[in-house]
Amino acid sequence: MNLKIINFATHRNGITGAPFAVVLFEDQGEEGSRKVAILFDAPFHCAVLDVDKLAKGDIAFGSNSFRGDCFEESLRKAIRISSATTNTEGA
Repeated sequence: MNLKIINFATHRNGITGAPFAVVLFEDQGEEGSRKVAILFDAPFHCAVLDVDKLAKGDIAFGSNSFRGDCFEESLRKAIRISSATTNTEGA
């Protein structure tokens, strides 16, 4: 999958909620656009939405929904690589 990671962050989701990662990326494939993904630690827990459609208020299934299973492996790999190469000390 041809993705360009723009930014990512981890969220602890309160005190008892399941933590998750948010990834902002450019999908340079067939349905190319800027997208946001929400990934929880558990496998197969990945949601992907188009950022421009979100900005217009479109959250509908079928209109602004993408197959998380198609993006998940590439996104998780990119997060692992970026996390390993990012120096957060002294920030």
